[in-house]
Amino acid sequence: MNSIEWINGRVRFLDQTLLPGEERYVETNDINAVAEAIRRLQVRGAPLIGIAAAYGVVLGMRDAPSASGEALEAALDASCALLTATRPTAKNLFWAVERMRSVARLKIHMGGEDVYRSLVSEAGAIHSEDAAMCAAIGAHGSTLVPTDAVILTHCNTGALATGGIGTALGIVITAHRQGKSVSVIADETRPLLQGSRLTAWELQREGIPVTLIPDTATAVSFHKKNIAMAIVGADRIAANGDTANKIGTYGVAILAKHHGIPFYVAAPTSTFDCGIINGAAIPIEERSRDEVAMCGPVMVAPRDVHVFNPAFDVTPHELISGIVTERGILRPPFTESIAALFGTRGAA
Repeated sequence: MNSIEWINGRVRFLDQTLLPGEERYVETNDINAVAEAIRRLQVRGAPLIGIAAAYGVVLGMRDAPSASGEALEAALDASCALLTATRPTAKNLFWAVERMRSVARLKIHMGGEDVYRSLVSEAGAIHSEDAAMCAAIGAHGSTLVPTDAVILTHCNTGALATGGIGTALGIVITAHRQGKSVSVIADETRPLLQGSRLTAWELQREGIPVTLIPDTATAVSFHKKNIAMAIVGADRIAANGDTANKIGTYGVAILAKHHGIPFYVAAPTSTFDCGIINGAAIPIEERSRDEVAMCGPVMVAPRDVHVFNPAFDVTPHELISGIVTERGILRPPFTESIAALFGTRGAA
């Protein structure tokens, strides 16, 4: 399954808002369509958002071969601004766009054709590198998985969210392919149901046993279902290990801690933001009230009721047992292990 592809100057992506009922692919050469797809969650998951944004920059510069100098700079800045305005929390979005911007600026003096070719190559590299990072995360993380394990996960972190087999789900899939007897408890992940619509769908396709639970059954599942570990993904990780992920992750981490069950985060190094010392500085996206007040076309709350709908929450680092990256497993104290990973001094 290819959640996103670059085909003959166009981006082709799976519209995830229609799953699991319909597998429909969208193909476009319009940067505005890519930006809207990111905003509407047709394309979602921090690593995949970064890949989509990289291809979006290419589309924004598709007329570059006929431009030069200031016109190229203006087109580049406009493309990057459009894409980074879509969703504020996922670090991969900003990381990928800035990587594309840097490549373009190195080539601007050579003209639009060289800029465009370089951007196509760089977007492809970001895509293929993410697939390799997923495979490495799976290999490292699978060492944490017992031979016979029930794993709880939250939201969706598989091929639908990345350029490869996934981050947290990539660990599960790798362990399964190694012959370990793994099964997954996936919570529904309200309000947009990424767990029920996407994670359960992916795991069934992989032949991995999955049990879907309502979010409200997470506590009793930790109590009664012999869960070996919880593994989730991340949208941004601060220098001290505080981690932003899909809303509800914080609660899962608290429950895991209470029940003495390890709670792991799986993410590529592109998700880390060492310029942010702790989770309080991570920008948290708030989304439409209708995602909570409505179920499809049906209103399920009083029309004038106030709704608080953050898309993410921040899990404090002290609740995290380890962070699995493509370069290995980070352990507490995360200020030190993250600083060592990136060669920085870390958070104060």
